[in-house]
Amino acid sequence: MSRVYNFSAGPSMLPESVLTRAAEEMLDYKGSGQSVMEMSHRSKVYEEIIFGARDLFKEILNVPDNYKILFLQGGASTQFAAIPLNLMNGSGKADYVLSGAFATKAYKEAQKYGDVKAVASSKDVNFSRIPELDKNEFRKDADYFYICQNNTIYGTRYTELPDTGDVPLVADVSSCFLSEPMDVSKYGVMYGGAQKNVAPAGLTVVIIRDDLIGNARPTTPAMLDYKLMADNDSMYNTPPCYSIYMCKLVLEWIKKLGGLEAVKARNEKKAALLYDYIDKSAMFSNPVLPKDRSMMNVTFVTDSEELNKKFIAEAAEAGFVNIKGHRSVGGMRASIYNAMPVEGVEKLVEFMADFEKKNS
Repeated sequence: MSRVYNFSAGPSMLPESVLTRAAEEMLDYKGSGQSVMEMSHRSKVYEEIIFGARDLFKEILNVPDNYKILFLQGGASTQFAAIPLNLMNGSGKADYVLSGAFATKAYKEAQKYGDVKAVASSKDVNFSRIPELDKNEFRKDADYFYICQNNTIYGTRYTELPDTGDVPLVADVSSCFLSEPMDVSKYGVMYGGAQKNVAPAGLTVVIIRDDLIGNARPTTPAMLDYKLMADNDSMYNTPPCYSIYMCKLVLEWIKKLGGLEAVKARNEKKAALLYDYIDKSAMFSNPVLPKDRSMMNVTFVTDSEELNKKFIAEAAEAGFVNIKGHRSVGGMRASIYNAMPVEGVEKLVEFMADFEKKNS
């Protein structure tokens, strides 16, 4: 069997040992005589899976006791509406930082539910940096302050969280979830789609502080009400059972690696390898302000669209797939999430160097 190096931004590659374990348990999970895909979510055997995944999440991310971990559906984009429906019910105000496409989508969705202010934006530089923040623009009576912590399309990330005072910080962490240690206590809500670092597509994880639960407006759909989901242990209806099972296997893999400190060191090494080559290259360049560069999504271009296309095609033939940049920005993007081995980045750099030599 030959496996490619998959640089997809999501759904992304999963650890091979996790896939092997899932394959071994496909027909018979731990002697139950059934697949996780077909067992009742109300059964004791499945409760061990979902509660085990929740407990591992809490342990690995060091989630404080006054937070709930919710396993939900609908993708991260469903949270664009769920957040204002649950949180924007005090002053009816919320502040948003527009650092990319997904923060902008969340901002536009929230505008349906209250007074939403864009306190900063980097659209004028094609989101190639995290916007500079002026605290005078922050509203002290806002119900929450919203950021997208890592911008998958543009390859940027916050290296320092905004100081929002008593206003709860809400962060979309879809593409940096579990990539390094995070101080959960600094957030009111952190959430993300699982299909980058956590599990296959279909699962959304929401980590929310207890005092922010139970404030949903009366018109909030049941499936978007955090209190209803928390009170029912994420099983008000049938949860995304198999994705949660895969999440548990990924969390076990992270724990075996040595936890998030070990994961961070590995991810920093991969990112440094790729950025160092790009910065020294005469052909490839990275458009992102260096201090704001993502550790997960590395964007790069040549000075020619024709050369970009040639690189993408030849990379795919060589086993480096899904390296084409997002349609809105073009060029190339290597998403080097947790499951991408260091070897994959080393081989990509070798391929880039060879391509540059042949096409200079």
